[in-house]
Amino acid sequence: MRTMRWLARVTAAGMVFMTSVAQGQATKAQAAVAAALRSGNHIALGAAVATASAAGKPISARYEVEDGKLQLSVFIEKAGAFSEVFVDYTTGKVARTDKITGGDDLKEAKVESRAAAKAKATIASALDQALAANPGYTAIEVSSVLVSGRPVADITLMKDGQFKSVSEPL
Repeated sequence: MRTMRWLARVTAAGMVFMTSVAQGQATKAQAAVAAALRSGNHIALGAAVATASAAGKPISARYEVEDGKLQLSVFIEKAGAFSEVFVDYTTGKVARTDKITGGDDLKEAKVESRAAAKAKATIASALDQALAANPGYTAIEVSSVLVSGRPVADITLMKDGQFKSVSEPL
């Protein structure tokens, strides 16, 4: 019995440690995006979604820092195929488009596509609603997800280096 309690405590401590490590990584990624956005001009996430919509149906969009560089990308679906549209964050023009053919990006795109297929609204309109309800915030990321079988836009907003998540029905 004593061994069982000890094992339960060690397992619980390990889970708490892993959760704090994961939160620390997310915070580092968010801090990198916040720093990159503070250092110059950038277009609104909604503008990138509008630009990418010419190539297909936007299912998610995000600002992120990869290899030390800020980038803005939009996942789109067209005729059952998925692509990632990279938008120049200063001009709002398409920089390049890559087909999504495998890996985590394909898994993510399929999940987002299932949610977007059930949606009655677009991620662009969800972004507009979230920003109207949160004055002064900048949208950093939007993803189509299913919550209890219902399509929702999961949106990350930033203001003064602080982040918050909001959801809007799709």
